[in-house]
Amino acid sequence: MSDELQLPEPEPVRATEHAGPPPQRRLGRSGLVVSAIGLGCNNLGRSNTVTSTVEGSQALVDAAIDAGITFFDVADNYGMRPGLAEELLGQTLGRRRDDVVVATKFGMSVGDLNGQDFGARGSRRYIVRAVDGSLRRLGTDWIDLYQFHTPDPLTPIDETLAALDDVVRAGKVRYVGHANRAGWQIADAEHVARSLGTTRFVSAQNEYNLLARKAELEVLPAAEAYGLGVLPYYPLANGLLTGKYAHGSRPDDGRLVHSKPELLEHAPWEQLARLHAFAQVRGLTDLEVAVGWLLSRPQVASVIAGATRPDQIRQNAAAASWTPTSDDLAELDSIFPPPRKVAPF
Repeated sequence: MSDELQLPEPEPVRATEHAGPPPQRRLGRSGLVVSAIGLGCNNLGRSNTVTSTVEGSQALVDAAIDAGITFFDVADNYGMRPGLAEELLGQTLGRRRDDVVVATKFGMSVGDLNGQDFGARGSRRYIVRAVDGSLRRLGTDWIDLYQFHTPDPLTPIDETLAALDDVVRAGKVRYVGHANRAGWQIADAEHVARSLGTTRFVSAQNEYNLLARKAELEVLPAAEAYGLGVLPYYPLANGLLTGKYAHGSRPDDGRLVHSKPELLEHAPWEQLARLHAFAQVRGLTDLEVAVGWLLSRPQVASVIAGATRPDQIRQNAAAASWTPTSDDLAELDSIFPPPRKVAPF
């Protein structure tokens, strides 16, 4: 037997263990700069969560700022009642408002929060009321990025753009963006804005992640052609890409177990297992791979990641430090194939 002292094997160091704050990126063709990771504020004021209170929301916002996140994305329909998430974000930011970028959205049904709308939530009448309401709830004099949340089939896009141009010229809004648009709607809005000489959209917020790559067919090409920064939501596919869930495993703290069990019933477990193996070989977590892959897309400006706990925010922020190689991207394409184009060319 040797008398040499046997030292334990050192713990492996994760590739993002000592990551700095997320880098700052330009939002599309605009002069607006945002952190590569944004805090999705859809959990502020959500029932049955620690963030349903001011104290819980404060801990989340403080953790985001401490982690170097400067981009906060909310909407007037977020919270257990419409407008609550905006109120909580405004209260928790306080005097730090000047140091961050606040984005909010309008256009979803919010009852009578912004007055009777008759379903025409892209109308001039509605937009004027909606922006003033958001300013009041956020406790601010301006909104950095005001996003049209969903298409309004009742109102011509030229009326919407003219109204948005007015609120920009009034100093209430700095930039405008949209969400949940198809490629043709992005192109239509761009050409109408050019012909009218109004303010143009600078961002597109759509669902986009390794398991949902449909945006690559039209949305990303349109965004690139017209200089829009893409802001992916659901970057972790409702948590499926975090590594928390495995086939046959139902963690007690897993939100999907209670809120969306059907997603677990039909999850692509083989693909998720291959993702986990890919991450382990590189000293990464599944989450870090999912976020790093999104940030490698040239059209993506910031990844909108939600959270209910400060430790989740720190994990999201650290994920911005991994940059995949071309070989990494090719292997991920083999695990999560890109969507097939309809045309044979």
